Amino acid sequence: MGELKSSVKKRKELLKHMILQLHNGVAPEDVKKMLKRLLGQIPYEEVVEVEQELISEGLPQEEILKLCDIHSEVLKGSIDQTGAKIAEPGHPVHTFKKENEAIEWEVESLEKIFTDTASAGDGEETGGIYSKIKSHFISLADVEKHYARKENLLFPFLEKHGVTGPSSVMWGKHDETRVMLKAVFEALDKTDTSSKETLLVEIETIFKPCAQAIGEMIFKEEQILLPMSMDKLSVEEWYEIYAQSTEIGYCLYDPAAEWEPEGVKNKKIFERDAEKIKLPSGSMTPEVLGIILNTIPFDMTFVDKDDTVRYFTQGRERIFARTRAILGRKVQLCHPPSSAHIVEKILQDFKSGKEDSAAFWLTVGGRFIHIEYFALRNKEGSYLGTLEVSQDLTEKRKLKGESRILDYGSGKS
Repeated sequence: MGELKSSVKKRKELLKHMILQLHNGVAPEDVKKMLKRLLGQIPYEEVVEVEQELISEGLPQEEILKLCDIHSEVLKGSIDQTGAKIAEPGHPVHTFKKENEAIEWEVESLEKIFTDTASAGDGEETGGIYSKIKSHFISLADVEKHYARKENLLFPFLEKHGVTGPSSVMWGKHDETRVMLKAVFEALDKTDTSSKETLLVEIETIFKPCAQAIGEMIFKEEQILLPMSMDKLSVEEWYEIYAQSTEIGYCLYDPAAEWEPEGVKNKKIFERDAEKIKLPSGSMTPEVLGIILNTIPFDMTFVDKDDTVRYFTQGRERIFARTRAILGRKVQLCHPPSSAHIVEKILQDFKSGKEDSAAFWLTVGGRFIHIEYFALRNKEGSYLGTLEVSQDLTEKRKLKGESRILDYGSGKS
């Protein structure tokens, strides 16, 4: 046992020494060679402990943040996950990983566009390339919900277990990525088409760094953060994270499995309050209210005053596909670029008080669809959000005359 402790201590000291070498300017490739030669495979918990110790010993967190990506690059292929726990479907870690698969696909798609653009001829039209890049970054903007669940649900529990350094460093990387994403959309909004030379410059200086930052976070999570979190948190703590996750929303993935772990006591304390919801014209339980909303024969989606999607009905016959992955997402990003400006116009008119509703109707797959947006205001007239109501009126448009007798077959849409 003493030899084992001595071996762990020596390995951690070597790892700490190498990280300090990086901060002192030693070339990453040289450190990587030393790392492989001296340490072999490093257990993930030791990486976390070393980073925590460095912060505790006075190494500024900003310095670790500055070279965080170099740390990750040096440690790739050297972190041992032998014995790491496996998360079952529905578990928050399983959801994080499935989201990472979707994020990785978007990043790889962008990388292919970047490579193809660099090798394409100078005469190629750039407008289509900008459109493709924007489409993938609109999807990647959903990563905000992935990061928010880590920051607001996972990190607080890690702090209770004394793990503060690595999570705060990772939060800093989230903020860096947010700034990069903002720069990406500012660049994309300013140019629909530019010269090939300008596009290549924007790829190298704006688009590619952002995609790489998002992709690098996947490694940091799956190799270090998530395995370590699985070891630290109890089933009860994971269940509390699970119960609150829907409120923030999911990223490019809608977990289909309900998670019902064994050994969790008093699950009700984590679940939605079952008391009746009191309204001016009556009261009911959340269960009954949910059933009523899902029984109404049209789709409804609620967008709050900050343009964030907060709720949608789940009726038996949906008109437009909706998954819980849209919850917590800006409504402008839930529409294709070609119609996003229309949505923005409606929201601005509602907020200003210029309009209270906006209606559209169109034919989709032979069905007549009516879509109407309503501004929601309180008694004082303050804007609270927007309600989208979609109805399939195909069968109702065919109705003629009257129906005054009970006939379950007639009038069904």
